[in-house]
Amino acid sequence: MSGQAPILTVTLNPALDLSTAADSVVPDLKLRCDKPIVDPGGGGINVSRAIKIIGGQSTAMVALGGATGQRMADMLKAAGLKVLRLTAPGETRQSLAVTDRATGGQYRFVMPGPEWHMTQLASTIAAIAEAALAGGWVVVSGSNPPGIAPGFEQMLTVRLKDGRARLLVDTSGDALRALAGSSIPVDVLRMDSHEAEGLAGRPLPLRSDSAEFAAGLVRNGAAKSVIVARGADGSVIAGPDGAWHAAAAPVRVVSAVGAGDSFVAGFVLAAARDWPMQEALALGAAAASAAVMTPATELCNAADVRHFYSQRVVTRL
Repeated sequence: MSGQAPILTVTLNPALDLSTAADSVVPDLKLRCDKPIVDPGGGGINVSRAIKIIGGQSTAMVALGGATGQRMADMLKAAGLKVLRLTAPGETRQSLAVTDRATGGQYRFVMPGPEWHMTQLASTIAAIAEAALAGGWVVVSGSNPPGIAPGFEQMLTVRLKDGRARLLVDTSGDALRALAGSSIPVDVLRMDSHEAEGLAGRPLPLRSDSAEFAAGLVRNGAAKSVIVARGADGSVIAGPDGAWHAAAAPVRVVSAVGAGDSFVAGFVLAAARDWPMQEALALGAAAASAAVMTPATELCNAADVRHFYSQRVVTRL
């Protein structure tokens, strides 16, 4: 598609997602489950899937290993995604989501991925830098595999500066804490309110609180722009053009799974089309609103994204 800079998504810790349901989830008994729905999962993979749904193009770089990894590679190809395969140091993990029909509750069991070694990190960073195209975007989304020390994203930032690609990071835990305290700024850093409050050490009840916190991270050099997702209250961004809020559409939430990845897809696609920051935020919010209307394994629907974007409410803070 013309008018779009290249986008490379990176998933180092993908999972084959199995989702099923049982009449009730109780200990000790054999629980008879429905036939599982199987999806290739992982932050970057979901971002690439959602970019395709909303009419953009990307390349998904995925670390895969073993029979599960091969199965995932086949699924990604069947889904029409352009895939660059990295060799993971072991069998690709699986995750299991079981819905209890009696209560409606969902139980999510997430296995660890194979253990990486720091020696593999250098070759991985080199592979990402080589695949990243000048003027394009690189999206690092999802958890880092075991063995990848915090600081990976900063090392990648330094490497990408030479190739002039921009980096969006959506991560959590130790990796996010390392980024928040870093003075090597990624281009865009995204987190949710819960993560932002953990970093801030205080509640952030108002949009202005989220914006102020995000602007502080920008001032301290953690990122050039910082996004804080506020759930049903939309998203806030602080960056070189000031701070903005994009409202979430008032929809009935079926499943919040995949909303963050859909947001990133909308945001980075708009950024790759050179839209202003506040319009990128609005497309991200529209994609996230569309995603919460669908069951867990589905992402957003293109018509819903277009509709919500046409009704966007963006406010300067």
